[in-house]
Amino acid sequence: MNVLINDTPHVLAEPATVADALVAIDAVPPFAVAVNRVFVPRSAYIGHSLKDQDRIEVIRPVTGG
Repeated sequence: MNVLINDTPHVLAEPATVADALVAIDAVPPFAVAVNRVFVPRSAYIGHSLKDQDRIEVIRPVTGG
C-alpha cells in the first residue's frame, strides 16, 4: 500500500498499522502520531490499521525559548 509519512511516499506491506509505519522510518521517541489529521494515541499504534493513500504525520516536540 502507498502512504505518505511526513509528506514522503512510502510503500508498506498490507495489512499495515501505525506501528509498521513507525518502523519504516526508524522513529525514535518522543513523538506524536496523526493519521489523516486525527491523533492516534500510543496505545493504539499496533491496532490502528492503515489504508492506501493515508497521510501519517510523526511530530516531534520542539524545545527552546
